[in-house]
Amino acid sequence: MLESLLALGGLVLLRDSVEWEGRSLLKVLIKKSALRGEQVHVLGCEVSEEEFREGFDPEINSRVVYHDFFRDPLNWSKTGEAFPAGPLAALRAVCRRTAPGPATIALDSLSWLLLHLPCTTLCQTLHTLSPQGSCPGASTPAEQVHVLGLLHEELHGPGPVGALSSLAQAEVTLGGTAGQASAHVLHRRPQQRPTNKTHWFSILPDFSLDLQEGPLLESQLHPDPHTHLVDPMAHLTFNLHLSEKEREARDSLTLPFQFSSEKQQALLHRRPGPASSHIFSEPDAYDDLDQEDPDDDLDI
Repeated sequence: MLESLLALGGLVLLRDSVEWEGRSLLKVLIKKSALRGEQVHVLGCEVSEEEFREGFDPEINSRVVYHDFFRDPLNWSKTGEAFPAGPLAALRAVCRRTAPGPATIALDSLSWLLLHLPCTTLCQTLHTLSPQGSCPGASTPAEQVHVLGLLHEELHGPGPVGALSSLAQAEVTLGGTAGQASAHVLHRRPQQRPTNKTHWFSILPDFSLDLQEGPLLESQLHPDPHTHLVDPMAHLTFNLHLSEKEREARDSLTLPFQFSSEKQQALLHRRPGPASSHIFSEPDAYDDLDQEDPDDDLDI
């Protein structure tokens, strides 16, 4: 699952909800990228750096470069630690400064960016990191830049969510049942049909992923012995089954469009006689018999 999400360049969209948060899965993917030897840059807007780094071992934290936009997002303190032009300028700068080799950029979160920036500007910036786009001045090919974007889709309408979805090479929609988390993964590969797959998992305290089997429904675990099957044809006003006598009567019935031997003989060997026919018509009070003005009755 992790290898397939990080195999393609471009945007991987993590769609979470209030019930099923996605920051933990984002940190799982960040850890996986760091262990692969990639550069990892995190644009943090929703939580502090200390909270985000919590749970990572020192080796992983040493490989993660955190760009803090949580403490001073608009650079009001003028300390120079944040980019004056905002997170998108930082994203472009990170793209330009990445050393040769694959890199991972984590956006925590896209929802914060959508609430503070125009959707078109954000989508245009993300498009430059996709395999179809190009990152200006980047030292790495676009297909080697992985962008992990966390999106709280309940905060946005269908327009922004659909725009980001169209840019994503992979979408992970978090859900679950019976207290067990699931991830519905949609992959879009070039010149191939999109693929869908659902994974059941749990996240360990060290942000490792434990893949599991899907949970059984309660009805499967404990079937009700008093459950009776309901006959769907019990209260119908017509009968769908035929008795033996009714079936014989149906088979012996001659349908109107079927030609029996008697009908064939009658049509082939007609009796000789004068062939004449007459039409008898009796006009009523409303018939128009005026041939010179046939539309007289229309009162035109």
